[in-house]
Amino acid sequence: MTIALLFPGQGTQHAAMLPWLESEPAARPVLARMSATLGSDWRLRLADAAWSQSNAVAQSLVTGASLAAWSAVANGLPRVVAVAGYSVGELASCVAAGMLDVDDAMTLAERRAAAMDGCTVDGAAGLLGLSNIDAKAVDAACARWGLDIAIRTGERRCIVGGPVAALAQAALQLGDQGVAVTPVGVRVASHTRALRGAVPALAQALASARWRAPRAAWVAGITGTVVRDPAEVRRVLAEQVATAVCWDACMDAVAERRPDAVLEVGPGATLARLWRERHPAIPVRSCDEFASAAQVRDWALAGAGR
Repeated sequence: MTIALLFPGQGTQHAAMLPWLESEPAARPVLARMSATLGSDWRLRLADAAWSQSNAVAQSLVTGASLAAWSAVANGLPRVVAVAGYSVGELASCVAAGMLDVDDAMTLAERRAAAMDGCTVDGAAGLLGLSNIDAKAVDAACARWGLDIAIRTGERRCIVGGPVAALAQAALQLGDQGVAVTPVGVRVASHTRALRGAVPALAQALASARWRAPRAAWVAGITGTVVRDPAEVRRVLAEQVATAVCWDACMDAVAERRPDAVLEVGPGATLARLWRERHPAIPVRSCDEFASAAQVRDWALAGAGR
């Protein structure tokens, strides 16, 4: 029996996320570490979008919540054969793959956000989800409004990034043409050329962390390939903030490891939905769909033993 793990990125946090975390003893040290950064009232503030969607808060919030969930469910899961993280979710995925400890991952989330905020104004740019659109139309839209493809999620869907005014114009006109447009709760143009200035500072931060070789196949977001050398992991993590994420290729690389089930570890269920659309034969659930860590483990064992 085997399982693969997917870790979500920012924009998936919500007011009711993972309500069972505080009742899980294994999650409490991670929650304490997150509270040291965000404040002990972080859960009460989740409904405040201005706070929870700010770049510095969101990256620590999603990383901490995902790592708390992982700490709660890790013992008793089937053997992990592949791990992938979506955007900042790659930091939590490195912990699950055995490459980082929790404190280093949380520190890197803070320094990643600071590096990104250092080369952009929070709220001046963002991301927009597009679906029911072909690649040629995406390229034309990017050229017309000065946008970049930020994340590739399927043959007829992607996320683009750029200035908020350009995104608003694109959303209005593409919507009139039958394209499904969805604003993403991210207030920087992650994974686009606008973040190129963040790469050196992030590379320096990554180099200061303590790294180990992965214990499971770790799939890099910007290449969709398995990376085993920690030095190469650091390189792709630094480049990732200014390079398009190939999430469609990541899902395919995970599927190639032939897991019996897939578990999204963190808030929301976006990655589970994308997985289900692309690889429906392999069962998937999100930790956020359950009421306890025990329920997560029970499903994982049942799904992996189908």
